[in-house]
Amino acid sequence: MAAKRKLPNGARFYRCALQVNPFAYLRRHKKPVHFDCETGYNAAMVEACRENGIEVVAVADHYRFEPSSKSLVSALREAGIFAFGGFEAVAKDGVHFLCLFDPDKDDFLARYIGSCGVHDCSEDSPVGNLDSLELLEEARKWGAMLIAAHVASAGGLLQKLSGQSRAKVWKSTDLLACALPGPAKDAPDGIRQILQNKDAAHQRPRELAIVNATDVNSPEDLRKPSASCFIKMSEVSVEALRQAFLDAQSRIRLHSDPQPEPHAEFVSMHWEGGFLSGTSVHFNGNLNALVGGRGAGKSTLIESIRYVLGLYPIGEEARKVHEAMVQNVLKPGTKVSLWVRSHHPSEAFYLVERSVPNPPTVKDRQGAILHVQPRDLVPGVQVFGQHEISELARNPAKRTLLLKRFAERDPALEDRKKELQAALAQSRRRIVETRREMDRLEERLAVLPGLEETQKRFREAGLEERLKEKSLLVKEEQLFVLLDERLAPFRSLHQELVASLPLDVAFLADKALDTLPNAELVGALGPVLTSLSEQFAQLGDQLDNALAGTDAAVAEIRKRWDEQCERINDAYDRLLRESQRSSVDGAEFIRIRKRIEKLRPLNERLRHVEIDLETQEAHRYELVLEWEEIKQREFRVIENAAKKVSRELRGKVDVAVTMESNRRPLEDFLRKQVGGYLKHAIDRLNNEPMLSLREFSEHCRKGKESLMKAYGLPAGTAGRLAGAGLDTHMKIDELELPAETEIRLNIASDDETEEWRSLEELSMGQKATAILLLLLLDLQAPLVVDQPEDDLDNRFVTEGIVPIMRREKRRRQFIFSTHNANIPVLGDAELILGLTASGEKATIAREHMGSLDSRPVRELVEETLEGGKDAFEMRRSKYGF
Repeated sequence: MAAKRKLPNGARFYRCALQVNPFAYLRRHKKPVHFDCETGYNAAMVEACRENGIEVVAVADHYRFEPSSKSLVSALREAGIFAFGGFEAVAKDGVHFLCLFDPDKDDFLARYIGSCGVHDCSEDSPVGNLDSLELLEEARKWGAMLIAAHVASAGGLLQKLSGQSRAKVWKSTDLLACALPGPAKDAPDGIRQILQNKDAAHQRPRELAIVNATDVNSPEDLRKPSASCFIKMSEVSVEALRQAFLDAQSRIRLHSDPQPEPHAEFVSMHWEGGFLSGTSVHFNGNLNALVGGRGAGKSTLIESIRYVLGLYPIGEEARKVHEAMVQNVLKPGTKVSLWVRSHHPSEAFYLVERSVPNPPTVKDRQGAILHVQPRDLVPGVQVFGQHEISELARNPAKRTLLLKRFAERDPALEDRKKELQAALAQSRRRIVETRREMDRLEERLAVLPGLEETQKRFREAGLEERLKEKSLLVKEEQLFVLLDERLAPFRSLHQELVASLPLDVAFLADKALDTLPNAELVGALGPVLTSLSEQFAQLGDQLDNALAGTDAAVAEIRKRWDEQCERINDAYDRLLRESQRSSVDGAEFIRIRKRIEKLRPLNERLRHVEIDLETQEAHRYELVLEWEEIKQREFRVIENAAKKVSRELRGKVDVAVTMESNRRPLEDFLRKQVGGYLKHAIDRLNNEPMLSLREFSEHCRKGKESLMKAYGLPAGTAGRLAGAGLDTHMKIDELELPAETEIRLNIASDDETEEWRSLEELSMGQKATAILLLLLLDLQAPLVVDQPEDDLDNRFVTEGIVPIMRREKRRRQFIFSTHNANIPVLGDAELILGLTASGEKATIAREHMGSLDSRPVRELVEETLEGGKDAFEMRRSKYGF
């Protein structure tokens, strides 16, 4: 990871102090000096920069870059602190400017000072012979960056000038930044509106960048918030300052501004094998843009992120593309490694590795394998391939899945939902089994009336009286059978108890508790559990002895009973021989008697089963009601998420959801479980405005007439539904019909009007725009999209997508591949990665890893996305800009 993090990863915030004075300035202006010499002052300033995290300093004495300034600049640079050389200029009209130069201009500063008409440094604060506009124009030729110094104070632009002259300088395209000790909202009355670009006379096409910079005359001054600000750059330079000032909203952060929110992010990535073999990237935590010609490997990189995380495309077409990419471009044997940083609940790094075609593995920073899924490290992460957003836009159910990203998770609700689903399935199985047992009992008992009638005829023939003792013997024998049934639960209980002993107390062992603060206290639970285990063992022995004693006693009784039976059986055999002579079958009578005695206890069993079924059905009814309540609660969560999204995208997108409006799961279920011609039923159920699954299930159980009456179904269809069986009918109760999400997009071309269209009425590009606007919102997990501009027109990209992207990138990571310059340029991508392909391999040159403030990166974007400078200029001239 350390090696990959040495790669450029674009722009980041540097803390910059842009108005630091050298030692000679302090002496010349009689400032309090606590140092005997310049060397001590310089060393103290270097140390103060380190203590306060200041990485960039501008040394700006009044029209001077003499040895004192040079020695401070040299001390800072030797300490690894970037130092701009420069000077503070006072224009002929009295306005102060900070003039900053790249290090390679150090030797030319004296010449630039001379071109301002300052040749004599005897004055403490000389005034040049160029007015503000002339100075700004001259600085552009020098390649310098001018900042209007202490703009709201004495000598500042807004205090020194007034009227038309002030407005002209303020609106000059060569002026990009001004310095304040705090935010614009705290500026004095009268100039606050100008600073906020709300004053008509001073209004600029683009707001002037505001930086915190004041005279720094001591190490203590560097601790003050007014002395420094944060500027986002990839390579510190005058050009980087220019890019930052052109896009201050994205690249300037004052101490009064909110700090960037920590969020989960991909840190770096490496490939071994395949199209990107040997390639490494170091991602930026904000907006990353992948650019390059077609076939350069952008989609391969995107799909590699999806693959290494073990994520699957939502859309069917996207799935096919992803699988083909893995098989044919990544290729079997390729290993993809991704470093992930998580900030919740504390910062931690993880390495996710995956070799094609094996599952991913997760390791901690020490290399230990963790039994977690990659997606658990970055909850909510989403990856979308080319045109996948358009595919998503066509599916209402999948749009609801998208909306769930914004729902507030309730783990307790989710856990209860899973418990309910399991309880309903278990309840259904028990009821079905109980019903089957009832059917078996009723089927067996159905022959009992006939047997009793036959027995009655035998009784009328006088056989029962003659075989009375044998008949009663049959009844006695059944008592032994019933006794075994009564003892069976106790035998099972004994077996379960023995199997559960001894109780496991390993989790309370000293070694398991040694890191706990109350180890000694909770450790006392061990002996308690051990004692309980011993008591249970004693109970087990007692139960075993009791059952053994009972078995012995029963065996003794059975033996004596068998002896008694011999006499009766001998008499029975004599009677049988006699009955044969009279054509009366005594054996049949005894067989019937045995069957009757065996069946009669089933009546009692049937009554118990019926009571048990009533109890189970009552319990299931409660479960079904709770299941419906859970689904309603889930819907309210999604409904609140829809309202939240609509508020966030007010004026652009409106979202609404309808509960259980997607009937496809019910349709699929009926086709699979019932089958046959069901068109009338499905059409009728789909057209039902408020369908109750419980009510539909009840009508199915009541029979076809009930279905015909309630839903107007044909007799054949109703019969098939009614005859589908109890298990199928109860499964209908357990179905979950997803809510459907309706998305409307405001397609009006101006901010004054609204023209709302539902997704179904929009073009594919407009649909994709609405979905992408949702994707850009409000999660801290990374969002990875391959060419999000696909199917979108540029107006929606610039007016809808880019503003939200710029706002949200402060608190989440975006990785986009793109052919549209608006995304990296107007979106101000912190990292632009330029991919190129040669033969069977793609690469990313180190100089093409950076931000727009890097010349090679800027030239790459110009060439790849704009078609080159000539093409851009031709378009500009044709538009008449």
